[in-house]
Amino acid sequence: MSISFEHVSHIYSKGTPYEYKALTDINLEIEEGKMTAVIGQTGSGKSTLVQHLNALLLPEEGTIHILDRVITAGEKPKKLKSLRGDVGLVFQFPEYQLFEETVLKDVAFGPKNFGVPEEEAQKKAKQALRLVGLPEDVYEKSPLELSGGQKRRVAIAGILAMNPKVLVLDEPTAGLDPKGAVSMMSLFWDLNKKHGKTILIVTHDMEHVFHYCDNVVVMADGRVSLHTNVKEFFKDTSLCKGLNILPPALLRMKDLLKENGFDVPEDVMDETALAKCIARQVKKNG
Repeated sequence: MSISFEHVSHIYSKGTPYEYKALTDINLEIEEGKMTAVIGQTGSGKSTLVQHLNALLLPEEGTIHILDRVITAGEKPKKLKSLRGDVGLVFQFPEYQLFEETVLKDVAFGPKNFGVPEEEAQKKAKQALRLVGLPEDVYEKSPLELSGGQKRRVAIAGILAMNPKVLVLDEPTAGLDPKGAVSMMSLFWDLNKKHGKTILIVTHDMEHVFHYCDNVVVMADGRVSLHTNVKEFFKDTSLCKGLNILPPALLRMKDLLKENGFDVPEDVMDETALAKCIARQVKKNG
């Protein structure tokens, strides 16, 4: 496995009156080359967990294996700069990582910081900006002048310009309209399926988890309460409901149809198949 947590704990403000244990004895393996969703209620430890992946936060206890690096509690991380090049993290609030005078300079900063010549860095930045769907007329604008959704795209472009092996996204579609959110999730799906990047997405949107992700990690009270594949997770909506999570619309519709006498097989997992299933039964029963 390329990513694993072994007995990892993290404490904020240790030794102060504000001490708070955000992670407790985390044991977790993230499957390489897959798209994994990290879900859970607010305060469950999702963001704290993923910020350990590029040593933005360090464990108070335990060990993290990430690609060919080992991060151990109490030891200064080695190869830190290269780790942050290989593991790209997009924050929940994109304005935290936007600071240059123009959008183009901001996106080019990462490659330049890793020794890429100016001309090549500009080229990588423009490729990344095209990937996230930003037009050329914003390239010379200040990133702070942009809308929330555009800032999110610039922040993601800044990470993509460095071509990381692992992409970690904290609520990546926040601030985007529905069309923009689908476009962004499709981009991440392509990066995962066509380019082999390992992707972790912290999200509250079960539609995105259902349609795009391979695996699910459920966080609760700073612990991993469940780690399974998406198909198993959504097999029975009672699991979502037990976690106070609203199931995807398709599964809610399947439950409603079953309650009203329709026979809906478990393997019906998309709108087209569900429509055909309903049509057959309506035609059969008049």
